[in-house]
Amino acid sequence: MARNTNPDCKQCRREGCKLFLKGEKCLTNCPFDKRPVAPGQHGTGRKKVSEYGLQLREKQKVRRTYGMLEKQFRLYYEKAAKGKENTGWALLKMLELRLDNVVYRLGLGSSRTESRQIVNHGHITVNGKKVNIPSYQVKVGDVIAVKENKQSLEMFASLKEAKINTPKWLEFDAKSLTGKVLALPEREDIDLDIKEHLIVEFYSR
Repeated sequence: MARNTNPDCKQCRREGCKLFLKGEKCLTNCPFDKRPVAPGQHGTGRKKVSEYGLQLREKQKVRRTYGMLEKQFRLYYEKAAKGKENTGWALLKMLELRLDNVVYRLGLGSSRTESRQIVNHGHITVNGKKVNIPSYQVKVGDVIAVKENKQSLEMFASLKEAKINTPKWLEFDAKSLTGKVLALPEREDIDLDIKEHLIVEFYSR
């Protein structure tokens, strides 16, 4: 399945909630606030959604939030299902520990989409080595930083004086543009409205 190229705001309208795909624009000038209905001429007349429909929408919402292809997202689910932890939480934890998501959580990118591009362009190091794989799974103790020769770029230089709030499992030093994974994320650290049991039910059919 090809990557979804629909306009970001249309994806939010499809899922019926903000997916925060455009960073600051989602907070200040979001079209979803003006038109929170599904796209298309029939969007204003939402019908009662079936149990399957609820499961599908929740899966699509999370997949789009983290910017995943369907095949890739399913592989994450299958890996989570093989472990000993609660499947839904194991899935979310793997998504949170993706390098592109951690770059976003550290405030180095204004959205997960931008953070993925930052990683793809080779601007990020993990433990001193360049990593340009957005799906790279970080571990406790890993140090994530902007490459020294990229720190003068406007997008990064402006962050050196910024006050960035990170989840408690991460720490960030703005002056050096360096972050560290202090611990594994916990369920309450995820500030998204996600009902992961619906995703498990969808794939368990």
